[in-house]
Amino acid sequence: MIAIVKYNAGNVRSVLNALQRLGIEAEVTDDPERLKSADKVIFPGVGEAGTAMRYLRERGLDKVLIDLSQPFLGICLGMQLMCSHSEEGETDGLGIFPQRVRRFPAGEKIPHMGWNEIEKLRGPLFEGITEKSDLYFVHSYYVELGPDTVATTRYGIDFAAAIQKDNFYALQFHTEKSGAVGNAILKNFLLI
Repeated sequence: MIAIVKYNAGNVRSVLNALQRLGIEAEVTDDPERLKSADKVIFPGVGEAGTAMRYLRERGLDKVLIDLSQPFLGICLGMQLMCSHSEEGETDGLGIFPQRVRRFPAGEKIPHMGWNEIEKLRGPLFEGITEKSDLYFVHSYYVELGPDTVATTRYGIDFAAAIQKDNFYALQFHTEKSGAVGNAILKNFLLI
C-alpha cells in the first residue's frame, strides 16, 4: 500500500491522480498506524511551512515520520519540511536533512514557477533520466546545497532540486506536473 501523508497541505489530489495514471492505488491518511504499515510513503504539498508543521505536531506525525524505515518521498513543501529549519515563518522542520530552507534572494521573480533544468543527477530516482531534463517548479523557498544533494537546479542561485539520505528521498519539483520525466522519476521511486 502507498500512503500519502495528510497534513493540511494542498496538491494531494494531483499526486493521487499521477499515481492512478501509473496504475497505482494510494491512500491519503494521517493515521500513524497506516503510515507505519505502508510499503511506501509520499509526503507532497503546497502550502505554508508553519501551518503544515503545526498539523503534524498536533497529531504526533512529526515523530512517526522520522522513524519510518520504508521508502519515503517528499515533494515540494514535503521536501522543505524534511529539513532542519525553514525561513518561512521561522519554522523548525523534521530534521531528517541538516539543510536549511531559505527564501530566494531579491532580484528574481518569486515564486520560482515554471520549467527548469536539473543536473548533477545521482541515485536511484534518476535512473534513466537525462542530465538537464526540464521539470516543473513552483516555490518561493529553496533547500540549500549540502552533502545529501542528489540533483541541482539554478534560479538566480544553485539550490538542491533533490536530496536523499538512507530511505528518505525528496524533490523540490513537482513530479506529478512534470510530464513523462516526472512520471519516470515517480516510477523509479515506486521501484525502490
